[in-house]
Amino acid sequence: MIKRYKIAIFDEEEKFLSCIRILLEQQVTIYDVFTPYPVHEVFHLLKRKSKLPMAAYFFGLFGIIATLAFLYYTSVIDWPIVYGGKPFNSFPSFIVVTIVLTIFTVTIASLVAFSARSKLFPGRDNTIFDYRATDNKFVIVLTTDDTDNALSERAGKVLQEQGAVEVFDKEFENVKA
Repeated sequence: MIKRYKIAIFDEEEKFLSCIRILLEQQVTIYDVFTPYPVHEVFHLLKRKSKLPMAAYFFGLFGIIATLAFLYYTSVIDWPIVYGGKPFNSFPSFIVVTIVLTIFTVTIASLVAFSARSKLFPGRDNTIFDYRATDNKFVIVLTTDDTDNALSERAGKVLQEQGAVEVFDKEFENVKA
């Protein structure tokens, strides 16, 4: 199934952001945007929120509970050894190991969650809308399949008026983005 997209290339962040605002006011569907560096205002404009911070919190909570449970089990229940006059459950000695393993758990689990959510895996074939998206350019991709021609042409005019360096239509048979 062939899908059509309208792609606009911008040189400046301000023109890029103002164009997104105008397109959203005109209720044009923005498929995706690509920036050379993180532009947090884009997330707010497109009303996209990441659940990764909440997932990282729960990964950390799991890391703390699992580490403390493991240390308590090994030190108190499974192999209680009295050394240096310490009690079996010497909680202060667990703190450093718990902090380090919690940080490790959050880092690895967040990386795995982000990769799974983004469908990033070795050998994945990705659709590249424009190769300049990896350079110092800002790219807006609009879906034109489900819109009428008048709306698509009006969106193209808005993109040109707002300072797009280039606006063009492109067809893809299988989009993997």
